[in-house]
Amino acid sequence: MPFRPVQSEKLASAVVRQIEELILRGILRPGERLPAERELAERLGVSRPSLREAVADLQSRGLLESRAGAGIFVTDVLGSAFSDTLIQLFATHDEAVFDYLSFRRDMEGLAAERAAEHGTETDLKVIGQLFAQMEAAHQRRNPADEARLDADFHLAIIEASHNVIMLHMMRSMYQLLREGVFYNRSVMFKQRTTREALLEQHRAINEALQARDGAGARRAVEAHLDYVGAALAADRKAERNEDIARQRFERVTGRT
Repeated sequence: MPFRPVQSEKLASAVVRQIEELILRGILRPGERLPAERELAERLGVSRPSLREAVADLQSRGLLESRAGAGIFVTDVLGSAFSDTLIQLFATHDEAVFDYLSFRRDMEGLAAERAAEHGTETDLKVIGQLFAQMEAAHQRRNPADEARLDADFHLAIIEASHNVIMLHMMRSMYQLLREGVFYNRSVMFKQRTTREALLEQHRAINEALQARDGAGARRAVEAHLDYVGAALAADRKAERNEDIARQRFERVTGRT
């Protein structure tokens, strides 16, 4: 018979499994510092030696890292999603920008549909609160806050879809966006009309999600990212036209 004696799980193994699950589900985020050893051991209800054994195991597998004088942190595993060579290639070709937006349109449309159907009430509260913060940042006319909250809003939708593969993949994509690899987010906040349009698009996404309208949420996300793509294309065209105009000006005036 294929039965084996049941064995009690070591406390360290239980701690490892819990921390793994928190990282997998996106609750513990890349770069996040764990509580101090004594506090964490108390929270987990284990001895400090058991905690140290678990941490050593997680460090050996690259999920946690120790920083001298600072503590234990979740490894920034997002950096491993793309090689440095590929990131540099993305940063120097417009084709990557528009392929990135197309990919986001497909993935985030699906995530929004899933979030509307499968997200919990708490998931929807988080999304609603982030949109309220976006409205407040819009009133303060703070483009940096608006851009940060924009990313957080979209990631909250992906989290609410409860698909851990999609979550980690899209977090990786957003990390590169924050670093300006795909495009400079400030471009989207240069004009008041653009800022107003973006806020209203996020309002439509939020309202569809709060109403649990999956198809409506997907359409709202797709319309938003179509708008972003069109705005970036117009900005690129304006840059090219200005470059040509400068060349003509130099020819007429003899200036360089």
